[in-house]
Amino acid sequence: MSLSRRAFTLAGLAGLAACSRPGTEDAPLKAADVHPSDYPTVTAVGWIGAELNRLTDGRVRIAQYPSGQLGSEDDSIGLTRFEAIDICRVSVAALNNAFPETILLSLPYVYRSTDHMRGVIDGPIGHELLNVFEGRGLVGLAYYDAAPRNLYNVRAPVTEPGQLRGLKIRAPQSDVFLDTLRAMGANPTPLSFGAVFSSLQTHLIDGAENNWPSYQSSRQFEVAPYLSITEHSYLPDALLMSRASLDRLRPRDRELVREVAQRSVPIMRAAWETRQAEARQAVLAAGTQAVEVDREAFATATRSVLGKYLQSPGLRALYDRISATA
Repeated sequence: MSLSRRAFTLAGLAGLAACSRPGTEDAPLKAADVHPSDYPTVTAVGWIGAELNRLTDGRVRIAQYPSGQLGSEDDSIGLTRFEAIDICRVSVAALNNAFPETILLSLPYVYRSTDHMRGVIDGPIGHELLNVFEGRGLVGLAYYDAAPRNLYNVRAPVTEPGQLRGLKIRAPQSDVFLDTLRAMGANPTPLSFGAVFSSLQTHLIDGAENNWPSYQSSRQFEVAPYLSITEHSYLPDALLMSRASLDRLRPRDRELVREVAQRSVPIMRAAWETRQAEARQAVLAAGTQAVEVDREAFATATRSVLGKYLQSPGLRALYDRISATA
């Protein structure tokens, strides 16, 4: 999104917020997501809205804006902080630079499996990392599944890091991901999620990395049919709310928002597992060439990234706790 469009969107939504504040019966909470309406994160927030509507007799409702209607993830974070919208779902990668504690959720090859990642974010570490947003106008409501992530490109199968040399690979706008792809030998290119398909199509970039559902729903598999099963990241998504929007609700309604958001996590995960299997089947049936890789070679190539970020004693202590999580 251009600066002028971003400014226009922010100004327009801020005006709506000023005229119709959340927490009143005529003002549903506005929720943004870049994914389409049938994506698991969007359907989970839809479930939250229906449940809140039921539990509050219609006082608290959610109006959803999926498919990037309100801009990129970076845009929606800013819009939520400044109350132009009330709720946003974003990749934790989009939060790394502003909230360094979230780097621990983004580093390569930190998690052994989806179960390991869930054990971390469902436990004390995850609860601690939901609280880091409140000093900057946001409230962490929940973490959602968004992994594992794999590499894919328009040119040829890649099975070891040396084959990425010279390839321009899209990265989220996160220093961690830029460093990770650089360590793998690629030329990292930061782009918003919505710009990836056309950039692959026009060969502005050679590849990208993401999870199976995003690879499929964005149609990126149509132009980048060579997928490498690197599983280099088990990065989750974050569901965030404007601090001011939450504070304007009745005290009991604030508690309900937090409770219902947490109860949406297993619902989202069930939908995610189904969608992930369907997405994988669909892209393979369409001709995607998915290849196994030398995962140890990729993990070895990215150890310098761990070394860089774990120089911080606080991050090192959290990393050691993550590694010890069963």
